[in-house]
Amino acid sequence: MAFRGPKVRLWRWRRNPLKRRSDTVEGWIVLGTWVLGVLAGVLAGWTAARGAEHAAALETLARTPTVAKVTERAPGSPAESGEDPGSTLRVWGKVRWSAPDGTARTGWARVWPGSAVGTEVAVWTDSHGRLVTGPATPAQARTRAVMAGGLVGLSTAAVPFATGHFLRARLERRRLDQWDAEWARFGPLWSRKTW
Repeated sequence: MAFRGPKVRLWRWRRNPLKRRSDTVEGWIVLGTWVLGVLAGVLAGWTAARGAEHAAALETLARTPTVAKVTERAPGSPAESGEDPGSTLRVWGKVRWSAPDGTARTGWARVWPGSAVGTEVAVWTDSHGRLVTGPATPAQARTRAVMAGGLVGLSTAAVPFATGHFLRARLERRRLDQWDAEWARFGPLWSRKTW
């Protein structure tokens, strides 16, 4: 079992005659990487989450619930939707609705299986009277905002961390090259025969 000494915190900033300049540079790179990564990630994530919340709010304002009527009998039978009143099984059916300018529009919307001609169906339309999906619920909007903020924040934070890793790898390569040069200079002196 190897002996390990006590863990020394902030060792890169302590005075030490064996400390190289590259150790100090590496310490600043690590500190800068963490500070920049965390700050950039949090700021970018927060901004993305706010943007997603704003987009969800605009989506809610831009969409209007409209009543449409089934124009052709929907495929399937009412029994396929299940006896459970909370069943969400829907099929595509042809519907007609009125646009904000009063013109009649037709299109395809999700309806209950076996819906008869004239059955009213709730649909969502945009400001031009085109069919659109319904706006996100508050829970869906919150989930989207959290996901967008998290992904953008992590992606943004990855840039400083990757840069810091690259810089530290370059420093390590430079230290190894210096070690090789010193070894090439002093190694032959130690390997001479003394007899």
